[in-house]
Amino acid sequence: MNMLTCIAKITAKDKHKETVLSELSKLIIPTQKEHGCVNYDLHIDNANGSIFIFHENWLSEQDLKAHGESSHIKECFDVIREMLDSVEVSKLTKVLL
Repeated sequence: MNMLTCIAKITAKDKHKETVLSELSKLIIPTQKEHGCVNYDLHIDNANGSIFIFHENWLSEQDLKAHGESSHIKECFDVIREMLDSVEVSKLTKVLL
């Protein structure tokens, strides 16, 4: 079974980047405890401190879907939604050679 990799790119409005980082950081521990979460790592773009990247691996699409519907995700985005310029999510499958 292949894991599902998810890359979430979250771009904050520059004046809100510290608050967005703080709120996104609160997602790490509860998400790592979710069923099917293999890893959930938050990164910041070296060239633009307003861009945050989550690199995630999940055992299944269903696990990722449940994550998106979790209370901590909903609560976080209720707080930061207006502080963001954009959110882009890519779902990837590793190519096995």
